[in-house]
Amino acid sequence: MNKQDIQDFIDEDINPALSMHGGHLEIVSVSDGVVEIQLSGGCQGCSSASDTIKTAAGELMQNKFPDITQIVDITDHAAGKDPYRT
Repeated sequence: MNKQDIQDFIDEDINPALSMHGGHLEIVSVSDGVVEIQLSGGCQGCSSASDTIKTAAGELMQNKFPDITQIVDITDHAAGKDPYRT
């Protein structure tokens, strides 16, 4: 499991759905099973971001990469300018 493999999976299987809402998910770092992610666009500041990470993106990532033990959102959601949902 490396950062690029996870990002490739996200770009193919998760980001197309997020882009429908103007959002994007990027892997920032991977270390000892902990994956740090950052959301941008319509996902930054979105009230549903935590649900997206836990139930949608998180489950898909952990099913594909069982070595992932934790997903940490390091997004500055307060800086979001145009969330899909307010």
